[in-house]
Amino acid sequence: MQSLKDHDTLIPRPRGTLPKVCAAALAAVTIGGTVVLSPERLFGWVAMVILILTLGPLLHGLCLLAEEMFYHSNTRYRGRGLLSHVLPACGLGGKTLLAAGLAGILLYLAGHPLQHKGQCWKLLFLASALYALFKSLGVLGPSEVEVSDVCEGRKMNVAHGLAWSFYLGYLRLVLPRLEGSIAAFRATHQASRSSWGRGSRKLLILVPLNANISHKLEEEDDNIFFYDNLPNSEIDRAGVRGRVYKHSVYSVLDKHGKAHECVVEYATPLLTLYSMSQESSAGFGEPERRQQVLLFYRTLQDILEHSLECRNRYKLILLNDEHEDDPHVLSKAILRHLQQQEKEEFCLTPPPHQEMAHPLASASGAPAANGDWHHPEQMSREPTLMFSLEKPQPLREPVENTYQ
Repeated sequence: MQSLKDHDTLIPRPRGTLPKVCAAALAAVTIGGTVVLSPERLFGWVAMVILILTLGPLLHGLCLLAEEMFYHSNTRYRGRGLLSHVLPACGLGGKTLLAAGLAGILLYLAGHPLQHKGQCWKLLFLASALYALFKSLGVLGPSEVEVSDVCEGRKMNVAHGLAWSFYLGYLRLVLPRLEGSIAAFRATHQASRSSWGRGSRKLLILVPLNANISHKLEEEDDNIFFYDNLPNSEIDRAGVRGRVYKHSVYSVLDKHGKAHECVVEYATPLLTLYSMSQESSAGFGEPERRQQVLLFYRTLQDILEHSLECRNRYKLILLNDEHEDDPHVLSKAILRHLQQQEKEEFCLTPPPHQEMAHPLASASGAPAANGDWHHPEQMSREPTLMFSLEKPQPLREPVENTYQ
């Protein structure tokens, strides 16, 4: 496994609007050609095509409605209204009905584009009926790209659920307590006080692309040693009093043999993805697993970036599995991220040194020897950024002071 330097080349971005732009351009070219060839029948042709494209889904929606009404109205919809839930679920929404109605009106006003009216209606109903048939048989079913786009857009992937569960059920609970746990750990471990940099005071979360997780990091890399566990965090959770959450501290050796302590662990939901890929009944192969791991990383990163409770308390490390022959890839990846965090740390300006060109000779106010004591030069002071380490206090309630 190897840590990626540029995640943009690997993490899939959300799909954009290029298909819509291409479809609009194709429609514009087609309509332009129709205008050149037969401009007098343009509106009739457009209206008939829109009717075919809308009546076909409407007929297919009626076929779906029959199944839903006879067998699933109680179990899936719990007796909810036909118009508000069942019809939209079958594709019989208001937009499709409105488009079909407007197209019918336009066809009536523009006239039939074919020479014989009977040919127009035969073509219209035949095309719509065949569309419903092919759609039901799966010939016109959605492509994998369309299914993926819908699942990603509506957050329906396995990775989305695992990322939200990992955040809500674990990270949001333990990350706000991490700083206190590390402080308590350092107080009881004198030897490791000086080796905790800024980056090591965060929880390093490892996300391997192959989702194959070892339960002991020292088995992956002999430059990593288990040091100790942080103090346990006990939280009342889901009826369990004092449920224990814990983190492990590891010592990572660099090329000079210097140890760097840090809190590091794998993202445990990846165990579920790996187990699913090993079960044939899950229908979840290695390519799907890899794609879900990337979506898990992207989703979890987006969630944590918008979380006030977890901000500046974590670091996600995406690990590639292309160079498994290197026995120290894991330690190198961890050290690289620790060094990066240290370089990003800002050094505050030291306290200002105030001087006077002609200081007073004594505290009693005696003038300087040259007598020019009433026009001292201004004190030099560099601008500084000041922070308050005190916790914010609640606003005081108004107190009534009435003097009688």
